[in-house]
Formats: sequence, structure tokens, C-alpha cells
Amino acid sequence: MSAQPNQALAISIREAAKLCGLPESTLRYYESIGIIHPIQRDSSSKHRTYSEEDLNILVAIACLNATGMSIDDMRRYLKNRTLGSAAAAEQIELLEAQAQRLADESRFLRLRQRYLNLKINYWQAVGAGDHNRAAEISGQAQAIAGELKKSI
Repeated sequence: MSAQPNQALAISIREAAKLCGLPESTLRYYESIGIIHPIQRDSSSKHRTYSEEDLNILVAIACLNATGMSIDDMRRYLKNRTLGSAAAAEQIELLEAQAQRLADESRFLRLRQRYLNLKINYWQAVGAGDHNRAAEISGQAQAIAGELKKSI
């Protein structure tokens, strides 16, 4: 980070990307679509210079992004931040909806992991010549495949 005495902190896009964990291209994209407000430019080089406040917002955005929140929901969430208690109910609704999406995703991942483990066990049984065990495991795998189809 480069800061000079009596001047505001000025962070390059490369440094900002490293600090918040989002690629430079994502920072540019988020700025172009209005998720991030227009970033101050250096007067001589015209390169983006991020302030500490900008960096704080980027970290919050990176956290929302890491949850898989949609751009539209991030936009709504960020817009509501300045409204305080008037937006509390909508903020809670947005976050609870995202928490539910993550829970659903987690359940789906666990099902896929169970399916994969059953397929490993199936092929181990086949390799060992245990056809009865392989048939039993195959039935279990088919049941999980049916659950996976319902989840899609």
C-alpha cells in the first residue's frame, strides 16, 4: 500500500484485489455495473486508486460474493445499507434467502458425496467378486440418484 504523509490512503487495483480476494477483472466489472461506485482516479496516471473506505466496501462485497449471492441481491443489499432500520426487514430477508440457498446447496453436495462413495464401494465389491454386495450397493446408489434428480 502506498500512502504519503497528510494524504488519504491510495491503493492500486492490484493491491485492492489482493486485500479483498476478488480478481481485478471482477473489481472493474462490479464498478461498470454499479455494484461498486466509480473509483477515484489518479490525476496523472488515471489509474484507479482505492481508499480505505473503498477497501472496506470491497471486503463486504467479497464476503457476499463468497456466499454465492446474486448480483441483483448484492445490489439491493448494498443499496439498503444506508437506510438503517428502515431496511432491516429486507436485509434479513435477503440474507435468510441466501442462507437457505446455501443450505440447499450443502444438502445437494452431501447427496453427491454419498453417491460417489457408494460408487467407490460398488466397484470395490465388483473388484472383490462380491456380486451380492455390489447389487445391494447399486440399489442404494440408484435411490440416491433419484433424490439427486428431485434436487435439480
